[in-house]
Amino acid sequence: MDCQYLPLSATGQFSPLFLDYLNQAESLKPFYTNSPSLEAFGTQMQQKQFPPEHRATLVNALERQYQHIDKKPDFSILAQPNTFTVTTGHQLNIFTGPLYVLYKLITIVNLTKRLKWVYPEHNFVPIYWMASEDHDFAEINHFSLFGRNYTWETQQQGAVGRMNPQELKTLFGQIPEKLFLFEEAYLTHETLSDAVRYYMNELLGHEGLICLDADDADLKRLFIPVMQDELLNQTTNNLVAETSQQLESLSYQTVISPREINLFYLGDQLRERITCEHTPGGSKLYKVLHTDQQFTQDEVLALLNEHPERFSPNVVLRPVYQEMILPNLAYIGGPSEVPYWLQLKGIFDHFGISFPLLIPRNFALYVSKVSSQRIKKLDLSPEDLFQDKVSLRRRFVQQHTNKVLEYDAERQLFEQGFAEMLEKATAVDVTLEKAVAAQRVRLLNAVERLEKKLKRAEERNQSVGIGQLQAIHNELFPNGGLQERTENFLTFYLNDKTFIQQLLDAFDPLDFRMQILLQK
Repeated sequence: MDCQYLPLSATGQFSPLFLDYLNQAESLKPFYTNSPSLEAFGTQMQQKQFPPEHRATLVNALERQYQHIDKKPDFSILAQPNTFTVTTGHQLNIFTGPLYVLYKLITIVNLTKRLKWVYPEHNFVPIYWMASEDHDFAEINHFSLFGRNYTWETQQQGAVGRMNPQELKTLFGQIPEKLFLFEEAYLTHETLSDAVRYYMNELLGHEGLICLDADDADLKRLFIPVMQDELLNQTTNNLVAETSQQLESLSYQTVISPREINLFYLGDQLRERITCEHTPGGSKLYKVLHTDQQFTQDEVLALLNEHPERFSPNVVLRPVYQEMILPNLAYIGGPSEVPYWLQLKGIFDHFGISFPLLIPRNFALYVSKVSSQRIKKLDLSPEDLFQDKVSLRRRFVQQHTNKVLEYDAERQLFEQGFAEMLEKATAVDVTLEKAVAAQRVRLLNAVERLEKKLKRAEERNQSVGIGQLQAIHNELFPNGGLQERTENFLTFYLNDKTFIQQLLDAFDPLDFRMQILLQK
């Protein structure tokens, strides 16, 4: 495999906030603790305080969650005080979802290997935080394979991790390819969380990956102090709002908007926001939206302590929950995740929790052998690949023609001629200036139209090369977007079972550039 690289800033695909964070802009340093580097992990380990009892709870939870998996990891390593985790999280998209989900997982796997080499006296475990409590089913119920979209239709509601995936049997009947691993995962497990854990363990368990489902009563119990503060004081709303205003004052667009209470109520087929109202008597009344459930302050606190699993953090508090139940050093995220973490540092400071390193995942374009040969033949650079279709086509034609496709010299002659005509005309009658100017514009417009016809004619002469160019662009940017945000890893894995290993070999977890992976 041939690897080429391009700065993320040269792709036109990333926000100024994300790029400035990577460039360690001075104005952003108040919004995080340590910059993403190998050296910073040493500092991060000194700052991370993680009680032994939290380690024991974590190990016990993982043992329960993996109890039906034969080849499971050794979780006892997490009980050791010199063990730390590196985490990424994502929704439970069917069939793994877009390609970048796999990129995130490979980034954390490779990063833990690198850390072990640099800090051999410590252990590092890659953790996949399964967003099992998320209830946005429309974001996970589809995937694309070989250019065709497949969708899971269901009447199930609530947290997606609790849904029964055996309904996907209908979908397997629509897919021409036999996907044995996913059939085993989805059709023999009763929850989507269990199914995802099963196939992720098959794909990357041998690399040390551990899948964590935080929809767990014992893990939630560790989070009670923060959830209680949220119910009683609603401090996170003001903290995030203040940070967001600071970022916006620096001309950045923020990603997340906090709620007055950043918790959901979680139940059977249910995940709804919790709101707080003040009664005429001055007491608080907590309501679960779109239901008839409501609680007094005493009732909601009693419920929290008895059943913490019924409370679910939203995007504002989920990162705090993660850092409370894991001996975590870094979160690996994409171009929207890293910016929203920057909005949260005030919450971590408020609760006295160390803020993790924020590290971008690997970014890549995977180019098939056929397209790689075409790229070489057409002499395309990494910068060329990220141009829009029109600009790329025009530049290609200009680079590969031996003809002159512009009338620049002729324009200069026209301009000179009109200047002389204008001088002669105005010497006779100054009112003729507008007439001369109108003829000048008319003629130059005609020249421009002829120029366009000339270029289109040359495009037809180079139709073979342009067709190959468009085929490359369609492969790397399906529907006009990045390949990694649309394609599923199976598109490549079904044709080459070494696909995942190739990514493991190629990705450098601390190389924050776009990587073009060209198959030989």
